[in-house]
Amino acid sequence: MAKAVGIDLGTTNSVIAATEDGHPTVLPNAEGSRTTPSVVAFTDQGERLVGQLARRQAILNPKGTIYSAKRFIGRRYDEVGSEIHAVSFDVVEGPQGAVRFQVGDKQYAPEEVSALVLRKLVTDAAKHLGEKVTEAVITVPAYFNDAQRQATKDAGRIAGLEVLRIINEPTAAALAYGLDKKANETVLVFDLGGGTFDVSILDIGEGVVEVRATSGDGHLGGDDFDRRIVDHLADEFQRDQGIDLRNDPQALQRLFEAAEKAKVELSAVTQTTISLPFVTADATGPKHLNTTLMRSTFEKITADLVERCIAPVKQALEDAKLRPADIDEVILVGGSTRMPAVQNLVRRLTDGKDPNMTVNPDEVVAIGAAAQAAIIKGEVQDVVLLDVTPLSLGVETLGGLMTKVIERNTTIPARRTEVFSTAEDNQNAVDIVVLQGERERAADNRVLGRFRLENIRPAPRGVPQIEVTFDIDANGILNVSARDKDTGAEQRITISESSNLDKSEIERMVADAERHRGEDARLRETIDARNELDSVAYRVERRLEELGDAVPVHEKARAGQLVEEARQAIEEEAPIDRLRALNGELQQVYHGLGAAAGPSVPPQGRKEGAPAGTDDVIDAEFTTSEPE
Repeated sequence: MAKAVGIDLGTTNSVIAATEDGHPTVLPNAEGSRTTPSVVAFTDQGERLVGQLARRQAILNPKGTIYSAKRFIGRRYDEVGSEIHAVSFDVVEGPQGAVRFQVGDKQYAPEEVSALVLRKLVTDAAKHLGEKVTEAVITVPAYFNDAQRQATKDAGRIAGLEVLRIINEPTAAALAYGLDKKANETVLVFDLGGGTFDVSILDIGEGVVEVRATSGDGHLGGDDFDRRIVDHLADEFQRDQGIDLRNDPQALQRLFEAAEKAKVELSAVTQTTISLPFVTADATGPKHLNTTLMRSTFEKITADLVERCIAPVKQALEDAKLRPADIDEVILVGGSTRMPAVQNLVRRLTDGKDPNMTVNPDEVVAIGAAAQAAIIKGEVQDVVLLDVTPLSLGVETLGGLMTKVIERNTTIPARRTEVFSTAEDNQNAVDIVVLQGERERAADNRVLGRFRLENIRPAPRGVPQIEVTFDIDANGILNVSARDKDTGAEQRITISESSNLDKSEIERMVADAERHRGEDARLRETIDARNELDSVAYRVERRLEELGDAVPVHEKARAGQLVEEARQAIEEEAPIDRLRALNGELQQVYHGLGAAAGPSVPPQGRKEGAPAGTDDVIDAEFTTSEPE
């Protein structure tokens, strides 16, 4: 039976989980890691690399490596001005004002890039599980609007998935946390990830997880903290050397990698060394960046970012009509919550409560999504998930005002109907402008779509009765209808701008993804071959150490030479035929070493008579993605 999974499609990293033996479990990728970088690279050779392989070559390919695509998904070009200057690749305006990534002479939609990340997650998961993965619950930030949610569903479809549900990340975290909770508790979920910040107030207990309020900042995350370190290092280097590293794409990419590493280290230590040899060059020769960054300096240059977390927390508490003292538990989500300054702020905002550290902040969202997938598929009983709409929805009414039909923090799915009338005498049509936001003036809110209801019977203004119905499904996707109660004339719309992709474009991307399936399979084959070669080289080295001087000198020299050639082939990313040939030779050497040493010599470090197969346990490091 095909497996349903939960996916945390993150700005910086993504995680996939599935229910195994009744428990949601994070699944490792082909490289054996539990998190996969949300990075896609398009090389000059026409290859598509995803995950760690893409991140590893980003320094040499800054214009062809796409990261933080989540910041752009479902948004128009005129909405992403601040993000465009924060990435090393080219962001351009596409059809109907949509965002596109320009790589060489090709353009890619954010949905297409996210689909490649999803496809890798699902392909690796299927290999680990030993069964197909065709259905998924995907999480999004609580503040994602309708367009961003629909675009995320489109990405899933392009990746070949049926998206069972789109749920909020804090809600997923609460579900993961709430599965074994018995007492009734009010929980604050503080989610500071790579690209977004969300805070939610939830009621948990008796198998029910209900979101009482949600708030956040869609432009605040770990990436912003990295950027502050980058600017600090670049400013320091410019003062010393007169060169602005931010003008050199390759140097900038290296700066971002160093900044992220420093940020992580400063969560555990009070200072860290940053060393970037040959970071640039001028007429006098190569230049090197060597400096020390103190935690106190880091906290000083990012203090305003930490302070930006305050307003959303206070807003969520206010919306839930709660005081800090009413919060029973605080859950931290997202790798950025490991920063001591962030944890201290959380304590300050919750009357000194220590945040719960038992939940892995990098994995809890995916675990919750997997739990939700299991609920939908009927694998888990007695847990109810009540999500909410993060922003109010309404229509433009007389005077350019927004009249709310569904208030923010309404539990979804939801259906609301309001009755409106005409603004002028003998008006035979009305224009319905659908809005999303919290501002009073219609122009200050986001226009989701518009449509026209015609064939209204002429009558004095205020007499016709027009029923406008808003219907939000469990994914937060909106459908709007308008009906004249007198004539029965009706018009319906699924928000036309909810996605930047039309049906034909989605179908094109699905087909394009299918065309690259073979390429993806070849890439996996090569990775597997490298891993297998590395494994057998390691085993040969171990056997040589165990047998010591019992191995004839010529055999030891040949084995050592082959191991060296194997390491070099892996490092140089040699063709798969070369990898397999070396693997075969090393296998022969491995099985021949015992015979060459003579039957009477037991391997050092192992008792005589111990099963020879115990030498192979090291293979587990390289086969964690195999079906168990």
